[in-house]
Amino acid sequence: MARIYLDNAATTSLDPRVLEAMMPYLTEKFGNPSSIYSYGRESRLAIENARKSVAKILGAHPAEIFFTSGGTESSNTAICASVRDLGCRHIISSPIEHHATTHTVEYLSHNGEAALSYVKIKPDGHIDLSHLEILLKKSTEKCLVSLMHANNEIGNLLDMHSVGELCKKHNAIFHSDTVQTVGHYPFDLRNTPVHFITGAGHKFHGPKGVGILYINENVQIKPMIHGGSQERNMRAGTENLYGIVGFAKALELATDSYDEDRMYITVLKKYMAEQLEQNIEGVHFNGDVFGDSLYAVLNVSFPKTEKSEMILFNLDINGICASGGSACTSGVDMGSHVIRHINNNPNLVAVRFSFSRHNTKEEIDLVVEKLKRMI
Repeated sequence: MARIYLDNAATTSLDPRVLEAMMPYLTEKFGNPSSIYSYGRESRLAIENARKSVAKILGAHPAEIFFTSGGTESSNTAICASVRDLGCRHIISSPIEHHATTHTVEYLSHNGEAALSYVKIKPDGHIDLSHLEILLKKSTEKCLVSLMHANNEIGNLLDMHSVGELCKKHNAIFHSDTVQTVGHYPFDLRNTPVHFITGAGHKFHGPKGVGILYINENVQIKPMIHGGSQERNMRAGTENLYGIVGFAKALELATDSYDEDRMYITVLKKYMAEQLEQNIEGVHFNGDVFGDSLYAVLNVSFPKTEKSEMILFNLDINGICASGGSACTSGVDMGSHVIRHINNNPNLVAVRFSFSRHNTKEEIDLVVEKLKRMI
Protein backbone atom coordinates (compact mmCIF):
# COMPACT_ATOMS: atom_id res chain seq x y z
CA MET A 1 0.00 0.00 0.00
CA ALA A 2 1.44 3.36 -1.04
CA ARG A 3 1.61 5.90 1.73
CA ILE A 4 -0.05 9.29 1.27
CA TYR A 5 1.77 11.95 3.26
CA LEU A 6 -0.37 14.96 4.18
CA ASP A 7 1.46 16.13 7.30
CA ASN A 8 4.03 18.50 5.83
CA ALA A 9 3.51 21.10 8.57
CA ALA A 10 4.95 18.51 10.98
CA THR A 11 7.99 17.71 8.84
CA THR A 12 8.90 17.36 5.19
CA SER A 13 10.91 14.86 3.16
CA LEU A 14 14.58 15.67 2.59
CA ASP A 15 15.17 17.00 -0.93
CA PRO A 16 17.73 14.76 -2.71
CA ARG A 17 19.59 17.93 -3.82
CA VAL A 18 19.94 18.95 -0.17
CA LEU A 19 21.32 15.52 0.71
CA GLU A 20 23.77 15.86 -2.16
CA ALA A 21 25.02 19.21 -0.82
CA MET A 22 25.41 17.69 2.67
CA MET A 23 27.16 14.46 1.65
CA PRO A 24 30.74 15.75 1.29
CA TYR A 25 30.56 17.09 4.87
CA LEU A 26 29.39 13.69 6.11
CA THR A 27 32.28 11.94 4.36
CA GLU A 28 35.58 13.49 3.34
CA LYS A 29 35.14 17.12 4.49
CA PHE A 30 34.96 16.29 8.19
CA GLY A 31 37.34 18.89 9.67
CA ASN A 32 36.39 20.69 12.88
CA PRO A 33 35.38 24.26 11.93
CA SER A 34 37.43 25.57 14.89
CA SER A 35 40.70 23.93 13.78
CA ILE A 36 43.27 26.13 12.07
CA TYR A 37 44.55 23.69 9.40
CA SER A 38 43.00 23.61 5.93
CA TYR A 39 40.56 20.81 6.78
CA GLY A 40 39.07 22.98 9.51
CA ARG A 41 39.16 26.16 7.43
CA GLU A 42 37.17 24.41 4.70
CA SER A 43 34.43 23.56 7.22
CA ARG A 44 34.47 27.08 8.67
CA LEU A 45 34.08 28.50 5.16
CA ALA A 46 31.11 26.23 4.47
CA ILE A 47 29.35 27.53 7.59
CA GLU A 48 30.04 31.19 6.81
CA ASN A 49 28.91 30.77 3.21
CA ALA A 50 25.70 29.16 4.49
CA ARG A 51 25.19 32.10 6.87
CA LYS A 52 25.68 34.63 4.04
CA SER A 53 23.26 32.75 1.81
CA VAL A 54 20.56 32.56 4.52
CA ALA A 55 21.02 36.23 5.45
CA LYS A 56 20.76 37.34 1.83
CA ILE A 57 17.55 35.38 1.26
CA LEU A 58 15.95 36.76 4.45
CA GLY A 59 17.13 40.33 3.86
CA ALA A 60 19.27 40.30 7.00
CA HIS A 61 22.94 40.90 7.79
CA PRO A 62 25.05 37.71 8.21
CA ALA A 63 25.95 38.85 11.75
CA GLU A 64 22.24 38.64 12.65
CA ILE A 65 21.90 34.93 11.77
CA PHE A 66 22.73 32.29 14.40
CA PHE A 67 22.51 28.56 13.69
CA THR A 68 20.70 26.50 16.35
CA SER A 69 19.21 23.02 16.72
CA GLY A 70 15.79 24.18 15.48
CA GLY A 71 12.75 26.32 16.17
CA THR A 72 12.25 25.24 19.77
CA GLU A 73 15.76 26.22 20.85
CA SER A 74 15.53 29.48 18.90
CA SER A 75 12.22 30.52 20.50
CA ASN A 76 13.37 29.49 23.99
CA THR A 77 16.53 31.56 23.56
CA ALA A 78 14.75 34.67 22.25
CA ILE A 79 12.08 34.62 24.96
CA CYS A 80 14.43 33.94 27.88
CA ALA A 81 16.95 36.52 26.65
CA SER A 82 14.22 39.17 26.30
CA VAL A 83 13.32 38.70 29.95
CA ARG A 84 16.78 38.12 31.40
CA ASP A 85 18.97 40.34 29.24
CA LEU A 86 16.68 42.97 27.74
CA GLY A 87 14.65 43.81 30.84
CA CYS A 88 11.20 42.70 29.64
CA ARG A 89 9.17 42.09 32.79
CA HIS A 90 5.83 41.63 31.04
CA ILE A 91 5.22 39.05 28.30
CA ILE A 92 2.26 39.40 25.95
CA SER A 93 1.57 36.23 23.96
CA SER A 94 -1.46 34.35 22.65
CA PRO A 95 -3.17 31.18 23.89
CA ILE A 96 -2.72 29.52 20.46
CA GLU A 97 1.08 29.66 20.09
CA HIS A 98 3.23 26.59 19.51
CA HIS A 99 4.19 24.87 22.78
CA ALA A 100 7.81 25.95 22.29
CA THR A 101 6.54 29.46 23.06
CA THR A 102 3.61 28.70 25.38
CA HIS A 103 5.58 26.48 27.74
CA THR A 104 8.52 28.91 27.84
CA VAL A 105 6.41 31.96 28.72
CA GLU A 106 4.48 29.92 31.32
CA TYR A 107 7.78 28.77 32.86
CA LEU A 108 9.07 32.36 33.15
CA SER A 109 5.76 33.50 34.58
CA HIS A 110 5.55 30.66 37.18
CA ASN A 111 9.17 31.37 38.05
CA GLY A 112 8.26 34.95 38.91
CA GLU A 113 10.54 36.39 36.22
CA ALA A 114 7.81 38.10 34.19
CA ALA A 115 4.11 38.85 34.24
CA LEU A 116 2.12 37.13 31.49
CA SER A 117 -0.89 38.38 29.51
CA TYR A 118 -2.70 36.75 26.62
CA VAL A 119 -4.09 38.71 23.72
CA LYS A 120 -7.67 37.87 22.68
CA ILE A 121 -8.32 35.62 19.68
CA LYS A 122 -11.10 36.47 17.23
CA PRO A 123 -13.55 33.72 16.19
CA ASP A 124 -11.69 33.27 12.87
CA GLY A 125 -8.47 32.55 14.77
CA HIS A 126 -6.77 35.91 14.16
CA ILE A 127 -5.12 37.96 16.90
CA ASP A 128 -7.19 40.91 18.15
CA LEU A 129 -4.77 43.76 17.40
CA SER A 130 -6.83 46.38 19.22
CA HIS A 131 -6.63 44.25 22.38
CA LEU A 132 -2.87 43.94 21.87
CA GLU A 133 -2.63 47.74 21.78
CA ILE A 134 -4.67 48.02 24.99
CA LEU A 135 -2.35 45.54 26.74
CA LEU A 136 0.75 47.43 25.56
CA LYS A 137 -0.71 50.80 26.62
CA LYS A 138 -1.71 49.55 30.06
CA SER A 139 1.63 47.91 30.85
CA THR A 140 3.87 49.71 33.32
CA GLU A 141 6.77 47.34 32.58
CA LYS A 142 8.80 46.86 29.39
CA CYS A 143 7.01 44.24 27.27
CA LEU A 144 8.01 41.28 25.15
CA VAL A 145 5.39 40.48 22.51
CA SER A 146 5.68 36.87 21.30
CA LEU A 147 3.27 36.02 18.47
CA MET A 148 3.71 33.47 15.70
CA HIS A 149 3.72 34.44 12.03
CA ALA A 150 1.62 31.48 10.87
CA ASN A 151 -0.27 29.20 13.20
CA ASN A 152 0.99 25.62 12.83
CA GLU A 153 -2.46 24.08 13.25
CA ILE A 154 -4.92 26.37 11.46
CA GLY A 155 -2.51 28.31 9.24
CA ASN A 156 -3.69 31.84 10.15
CA LEU A 157 -1.14 34.52 9.25
CA LEU A 158 -0.22 37.43 11.51
CA ASP A 159 0.26 40.92 10.12
CA MET A 160 3.88 41.18 11.32
CA HIS A 161 4.27 44.79 10.21
CA SER A 162 1.27 46.01 12.20
CA VAL A 163 2.40 44.14 15.31
CA GLY A 164 5.98 45.36 14.84
CA GLU A 165 4.85 48.99 14.53
CA LEU A 166 2.75 48.66 17.71
CA CYS A 167 5.78 47.24 19.53
CA LYS A 168 7.93 50.10 18.25
CA LYS A 169 5.40 52.66 19.45
CA HIS A 170 5.37 51.15 22.95
CA ASN A 171 9.09 50.34 23.13
CA ALA A 172 8.40 46.59 23.29
CA ILE A 173 10.57 43.70 22.07
CA PHE A 174 8.93 41.62 19.31
CA HIS A 175 9.65 37.90 18.86
CA SER A 176 7.84 35.98 16.13
CA ASP A 177 7.90 32.20 15.76
CA THR A 178 8.26 32.01 11.97
CA VAL A 179 8.97 28.26 11.82
CA GLN A 180 5.99 27.66 9.50
CA THR A 181 6.87 30.56 7.17
CA VAL A 182 10.68 30.65 6.74
CA GLY A 183 11.16 28.66 3.53
CA HIS A 184 7.50 29.24 2.57
CA TYR A 185 7.29 33.04 2.29
CA PRO A 186 9.66 35.79 1.18
CA PHE A 187 11.14 37.80 4.06
CA ASP A 188 12.73 41.24 4.05
CA LEU A 189 13.99 41.58 7.60
CA ARG A 190 15.71 44.92 6.99
CA ASN A 191 12.29 46.43 6.48
CA THR A 192 10.37 44.39 9.06
CA PRO A 193 10.12 45.78 12.59
CA VAL A 194 10.97 42.55 14.46
CA HIS A 195 13.75 41.69 16.94
CA PHE A 196 13.77 37.89 16.77
CA ILE A 197 12.54 35.33 14.23
CA THR A 198 13.08 31.57 14.05
CA GLY A 199 13.41 28.86 11.41
CA ALA A 200 13.71 25.06 11.18
CA GLY A 201 15.25 23.25 8.21
CA HIS A 202 12.91 20.26 8.28
CA LYS A 203 9.85 22.37 7.49
CA PHE A 204 11.04 23.08 3.92
CA HIS A 205 12.67 19.84 2.74
CA GLY A 206 15.90 20.36 4.70
CA PRO A 207 17.41 18.23 7.49
CA LYS A 208 16.04 17.89 11.02
CA GLY A 209 17.99 19.17 14.03
CA VAL A 210 19.08 22.49 12.52
CA GLY A 211 17.47 25.90 12.65
CA ILE A 212 18.18 29.60 12.87
CA LEU A 213 17.60 32.44 15.25
CA TYR A 214 17.64 35.92 13.73
CA ILE A 215 18.68 38.52 16.29
CA ASN A 216 18.26 42.11 15.11
CA GLU A 217 21.60 43.94 15.27
CA ASN A 218 20.14 46.59 17.61
CA VAL A 219 19.64 43.94 20.28
CA GLN A 220 22.44 42.61 22.50
CA ILE A 221 21.88 39.36 24.37
CA LYS A 222 24.16 37.11 26.43
CA PRO A 223 25.44 33.72 25.19
CA MET A 224 22.84 30.95 24.91
CA ILE A 225 25.33 28.14 25.65
CA HIS A 226 28.69 28.69 27.36
CA GLY A 227 31.96 27.10 26.29
CA GLY A 228 33.89 27.65 23.06
CA SER A 229 33.67 30.68 20.83
CA GLN A 230 31.37 29.19 18.15
CA GLU A 231 28.60 31.30 16.59
CA ARG A 232 30.46 34.51 17.48
CA ASN A 233 30.67 33.49 21.14
CA MET A 234 26.89 33.10 21.32
CA ARG A 235 26.40 29.34 21.13
CA ALA A 236 29.28 27.13 22.22
CA GLY A 237 29.70 23.60 20.88
CA THR A 238 31.02 22.17 17.63
CA GLU A 239 28.67 23.25 14.87
CA ASN A 240 26.24 20.93 13.11
CA LEU A 241 28.25 21.37 9.92
CA TYR A 242 26.28 19.19 7.48
CA GLY A 243 22.98 20.36 9.01
CA ILE A 244 23.93 24.01 8.44
CA VAL A 245 24.99 23.32 4.86
CA GLY A 246 21.69 21.47 4.32
CA PHE A 247 19.62 24.27 5.88
CA ALA A 248 21.12 26.88 3.54
CA LYS A 249 20.71 24.66 0.47
CA ALA A 250 17.06 23.86 1.32
CA LEU A 251 16.27 27.55 1.84
CA GLU A 252 17.91 28.42 -1.47
CA LEU A 253 15.87 25.76 -3.34
CA ALA A 254 12.65 26.80 -1.58
CA THR A 255 13.27 30.41 -2.56
CA ASP A 256 14.02 29.53 -6.19
CA SER A 257 10.77 27.59 -6.63
CA TYR A 258 8.65 29.70 -4.27
CA ASP A 259 6.18 31.11 -6.82
CA GLU A 260 5.41 27.85 -8.60
CA ASP A 261 5.27 25.83 -5.36
CA ARG A 262 2.88 28.29 -3.74
CA MET A 263 0.57 28.34 -6.77
CA TYR A 264 0.58 24.55 -7.08
CA ILE A 265 -0.03 23.92 -3.35
CA THR A 266 -2.75 26.62 -3.14
CA VAL A 267 -4.66 24.84 -5.92
CA LEU A 268 -4.36 21.52 -4.04
CA LYS A 269 -5.64 23.04 -0.79
CA LYS A 270 -8.65 24.61 -2.56
CA TYR A 271 -9.33 21.37 -4.40
CA MET A 272 -9.33 19.33 -1.20
CA ALA A 273 -11.64 21.82 0.54
CA GLU A 274 -14.09 21.68 -2.38
CA GLN A 275 -14.03 17.87 -2.55
CA LEU A 276 -14.63 17.54 1.19
CA GLU A 277 -17.56 19.99 1.07
CA GLN A 278 -19.12 18.14 -1.86
CA ASN A 279 -18.68 14.66 -0.41
CA ILE A 280 -19.04 14.90 3.36
CA GLU A 281 -22.02 16.46 5.07
CA GLY A 282 -21.43 18.78 8.01
CA VAL A 283 -17.75 19.31 7.32
CA HIS A 284 -16.28 22.73 8.06
CA PHE A 285 -12.89 24.47 8.17
CA ASN A 286 -11.04 26.06 11.06
CA GLY A 287 -9.34 29.43 10.88
CA ASP A 288 -9.35 32.02 8.11
CA VAL A 289 -9.01 29.28 5.49
CA PHE A 290 -8.91 31.28 2.27
CA GLY A 291 -8.08 34.66 3.75
CA ASP A 292 -4.79 35.47 5.50
CA SER A 293 -3.73 31.89 5.78
CA LEU A 294 -0.80 29.58 5.12
CA TYR A 295 -1.26 28.06 1.65
CA ALA A 296 -0.05 24.63 2.81
CA VAL A 297 -2.40 24.01 5.78
CA LEU A 298 -6.06 22.94 5.79
CA ASN A 299 -7.65 22.28 9.18
CA VAL A 300 -10.94 20.41 8.85
CA SER A 301 -13.64 19.62 11.41
CA PHE A 302 -15.71 16.49 10.81
CA PRO A 303 -18.97 15.67 12.57
CA LYS A 304 -18.26 13.42 15.56
CA THR A 305 -19.58 9.89 15.15
CA GLU A 306 -18.43 6.59 16.64
CA LYS A 307 -16.45 6.10 13.46
CA SER A 308 -14.92 9.56 13.17
CA GLU A 309 -13.60 9.57 16.74
CA MET A 310 -11.01 7.06 15.54
CA ILE A 311 -10.34 9.04 12.37
CA LEU A 312 -6.56 9.52 12.70
CA PHE A 313 -6.09 5.90 13.61
CA ASN A 314 -8.19 4.80 10.62
CA LEU A 315 -6.35 7.15 8.28
CA ASP A 316 -3.09 5.64 9.51
CA ILE A 317 -4.33 2.09 8.88
CA ASN A 318 -5.12 3.23 5.34
CA GLY A 319 -1.60 4.60 4.86
CA ILE A 320 -2.61 8.26 5.15
CA CYS A 321 -0.55 10.58 7.34
CA ALA A 322 -2.33 13.61 8.82
CA SER A 323 -2.48 15.04 12.32
CA GLY A 324 -5.03 15.98 14.95
CA GLY A 325 -3.49 18.59 17.18
CA SER A 326 0.01 19.74 16.46
CA ALA A 327 2.46 17.02 15.48
CA CYS A 328 4.74 17.74 18.40
CA THR A 329 2.12 16.19 20.69
CA SER A 330 0.39 13.72 18.38
CA GLY A 331 0.57 10.28 19.91
CA VAL A 332 -0.60 11.71 23.22
CA ASP A 333 -3.86 12.98 21.90
CA MET A 334 -4.94 15.58 24.41
CA GLY A 335 -6.90 17.41 21.74
CA SER A 336 -5.70 20.71 20.36
CA HIS A 337 -5.35 23.83 22.50
CA VAL A 338 -5.68 25.88 19.30
CA ILE A 339 -8.99 24.33 18.23
CA ARG A 340 -10.31 24.63 21.80
CA HIS A 341 -9.79 28.40 21.64
CA ILE A 342 -11.47 29.05 18.32
CA ASN A 343 -14.10 26.37 18.05
CA ASN A 344 -14.76 24.49 21.24
CA ASN A 345 -17.44 22.19 19.87
CA PRO A 346 -17.33 18.69 21.41
CA ASN A 347 -19.34 17.30 18.49
CA LEU A 348 -16.59 17.95 15.96
CA VAL A 349 -13.29 16.18 15.31
CA ALA A 350 -10.48 18.32 13.88
CA VAL A 351 -7.83 17.01 11.47
CA ARG A 352 -4.97 19.00 9.95
CA PHE A 353 -3.95 18.20 6.39
CA SER A 354 -0.78 19.93 5.19
CA PHE A 355 0.62 19.80 1.69
CA SER A 356 3.91 19.97 -0.20
CA ARG A 357 4.90 20.12 -3.86
CA HIS A 358 5.04 16.29 -3.85
CA ASN A 359 1.30 15.85 -3.27
CA THR A 360 -1.14 15.29 -6.13
CA LYS A 361 -4.86 15.64 -6.87
CA GLU A 362 -5.05 11.85 -7.27
CA GLU A 363 -3.89 11.45 -3.66
CA ILE A 364 -6.53 13.91 -2.49
CA ASP A 365 -9.25 12.00 -4.37
CA LEU A 366 -8.15 8.81 -2.64
CA VAL A 367 -8.15 10.46 0.80
CA VAL A 368 -11.61 11.97 0.30
CA GLU A 369 -12.92 8.59 -0.86
CA LYS A 370 -11.54 6.91 2.29
CA LEU A 371 -12.87 9.68 4.55
CA LYS A 372 -16.36 9.26 3.08
CA ARG A 373 -16.33 5.64 4.18
CA MET A 374 -14.94 6.47 7.61
CA ILE A 375 -17.56 9.09 8.40
